Amino acid sequence: MSTFLNPPFIIAILIALSVHEWAHGVVANWLGDPTAKMDGRLTVNPISHLDPVGTLMFLVVGFGWAKPVPVDPRYFKNPKRDMTLVALAGPASNFIMAFVAFFILVMMGKNGMTSSAMGLLSSAGSGSPIMILIEQVLKSAIFVNLALMAFNLLPIAPLDGSKIIHAFIPYQHEQQYQLFMQRGPYILLLLILAGIFLNVPILSMWVFGIMSPILDLMSMIAGIL
Repeated sequence: MSTFLNPPFIIAILIALSVHEWAHGVVANWLGDPTAKMDGRLTVNPISHLDPVGTLMFLVVGFGWAKPVPVDPRYFKNPKRDMTLVALAGPASNFIMAFVAFFILVMMGKNGMTSSAMGLLSSAGSGSPIMILIEQVLKSAIFVNLALMAFNLLPIAPLDGSKIIHAFIPYQHEQQYQLFMQRGPYILLLLILAGIFLNVPILSMWVFGIMSPILDLMSMIAGIL
């Protein structure tokens, strides 16, 4: 647990969660829904976005969530398509931020990347204290953003993945899918509890299963650069 309580990791969490929710709000606003804007959520101020339980989960297990940005699909011209675009915006923003942090590290000369997610957090830095702090924040940002992206792609409500999958559900199965969505929070809670208390790491396997190939790609790019 101590790994997730160091200041660079906490800084990375605050930024990643805030940008994730801000991205949802921005895309919704672009598509005609001003709800997030009226609610004061078109900001990267962490105070506006933090969810106590979701943030605690990030500190305990390395992945979690923020307070969802309010979205009213009645404003959209094509609600099903536009809700999917809004849902995609969050994970996409984290993917972009992870690569931005990665390329900054490469430019700083810290290109000894690894395919191990935890290795990104544990490798020691060198130089002045400020440069070491920046390096640690950037390495944590890679881990946090990829973890947040992967976790939110899980197709279980209320996570973004459930809204992305919704775009591909045939209209004749809408009612059944809505029933599944209603059970989503309970399914998610069971998966979280199973990982914590029963050592059944379904969520961790999902998250690291998505993160690992991306980290491998980063390692390959760093080797080329």
